[in-house]
Amino acid sequence: MSEFQYTHLDEIPKIHEKLRLTFESGKTLPLHYRRAQLLALGRLVQDNADALLNAIYVDVGRQKLEANMPEISPIVAACVAAADSLETWMKPEKPPCQDALRSSWDITVHRAPKGIVINIVPWNYPVILALWPLVGAIAAGCTCVVKPSELSPTVSTLLADLFPKYLDTDAYAIVNGAVPETERLLEFKWDHIFFTGSARVGRIIAVAAAKQLTPVTLELGGKSPVFIDANNTDLEIAARRVCTSPDYVLVPRDKQDALVAAFEKAYDAFWPHSKSSLDENSELGHIISAASQDRILDLIKNTKGTIVKGGQSEGRRIALTIVNDVRPDDILMREEIFGPIMSIVPVDDVNEAIHVIRSLPSPLDIYLFSESAETKNLFLQRTRSGSLILNDTFSQLSVTEMPFGGCGDSGCKSTVVNVLDGQYFGKYSFDTFTHLRSSSNVPLETDSFLKIRYPPYTEQAYEALTPGFRLKIPDI
Repeated sequence: MSEFQYTHLDEIPKIHEKLRLTFESGKTLPLHYRRAQLLALGRLVQDNADALLNAIYVDVGRQKLEANMPEISPIVAACVAAADSLETWMKPEKPPCQDALRSSWDITVHRAPKGIVINIVPWNYPVILALWPLVGAIAAGCTCVVKPSELSPTVSTLLADLFPKYLDTDAYAIVNGAVPETERLLEFKWDHIFFTGSARVGRIIAVAAAKQLTPVTLELGGKSPVFIDANNTDLEIAARRVCTSPDYVLVPRDKQDALVAAFEKAYDAFWPHSKSSLDENSELGHIISAASQDRILDLIKNTKGTIVKGGQSEGRRIALTIVNDVRPDDILMREEIFGPIMSIVPVDDVNEAIHVIRSLPSPLDIYLFSESAETKNLFLQRTRSGSLILNDTFSQLSVTEMPFGGCGDSGCKSTVVNVLDGQYFGKYSFDTFTHLRSSSNVPLETDSFLKIRYPPYTEQAYEALTPGFRLKIPDI
C-alpha cells in the first residue's frame, strides 16, 4: 500500500469537472451500469476484507470482530441487496388521480439522480461511513467524491488505492486531505453533500452548502443516552449491553449502586486482568490522536462525579472509566465524549430522566432498557431522537430495513431542492440521492374542456375552475 498523500489542491477542480462531465453524459444512468458498479464495490470490500480490517486496526485499534461486524459485512450485503432491488427502486410511480379530467394526463413521478454528490467522512467508522452512502449514490445514478478523514490515514490510503482497481474513475473518486482540501471541495457546486461528524463542522458544511443552494445530509451524533428502568429490566444484561457504545446512563437514584456493581461485573468479565484494557494486546480500541487523548483525560480529571473504575492511561489507550453521581451540568455532559467514559446520572424517576434528555440537544439515538409498555410510550411521546432502541445498544446499525439518521442537532436534512428524509440504509440510501421528478402530459384533445381558462373571462369559468374554496368543511 502506498504512503498517505493528500490530494493536490490543483487536482480537485479537475476531479469535480470530470465527474460533472461524466454525469452530464448520461453514463451513470442505465440500470446495468449501476448494478455493475454496485457489485464492483461489493467485490472491492470482499476481496480486500483482511486489508481493510488491518487498516481499521492500525488507525483506531478496533479488533477483527468489532470491525467486521459493523464495517465490512454490511457493505457487501448492501451492495448485493441494492443491485438486486434496483430495478424496482428505479420504477416510475403513477399516483392515483381522483379527478376525471386529470386521469388522462399520464401523471408520473420519476426517480432521477441528483447529480454530482460528495460524502465527507469521519474517522470513527472510516469504512462503513465512506462506503454506505456511496452505495446510495451509485444506486441513484450519481457521480460521487468520497473525502475520507485524515485522522484515519491507513484506511484513507487503502481506499484511494482500491477505487481505481474496481470502480469507474470517471464517476467515483477519493480526495484525501485535511481542512484545506475540504474547504477547496466546498467551493464547488455539488448536487448533494453528505457529511458525518461533529456539530461544529456540520455548521461550516451547512453554511458552504447554503451559498450554493445545495441540499445536505448532516449526521451529527450527539450525546446518545441510556435510561435503565431498573425496576423493569435485568440490570446485569443491561450492564453488559450498555458497555458497548452510549454516551451517558440515567438510572433511578436508589438503583445506582446496583448498576455500578453490574457494570463492574461486566467490566471484570470483559477484561479479567487489571491492566488488560491498556496493554498492546488489548481488545480495547486506542484513542485516535494525542489531542483527543488529552481531551478525554482532562474530562476525567475535572469531573465532579466519582470515578469508581478505570481512569488510567497508558500509551494510546485509556481504561474504560465508570463515573457515578454525575450531575446534568457536569463537564462530562457538555458534549459528545467519543472516549471510554461511562457517565452515570442518577435521577428520581422516569420523568426526571426525560427532563434531562430534553434539556440537551436531540441525540442520534436513545436507548431504553425496560419491559414496561408505559415507560416505552412515555419515551416515544415525550423525547426526540433519530431512533429509539429498546433493550439493546448498537444493534440498530444492523436493521437495514429502517432508516438511520438523526434529527435536529443530531442530524439536519435540508429541504432545498426536494431532499427526502436524508437518511440512509437500504432503499433510504437510494432515496437520499434521488430527486422525485414529476411529469404530466396534457392531451391536446382536452383543449375543448380547458379553453374556459382563456380570456375573455366569464362568471361561468370562474365557477367551474374554483371549486375548492366552496367545499364543505366537516365538523370535528
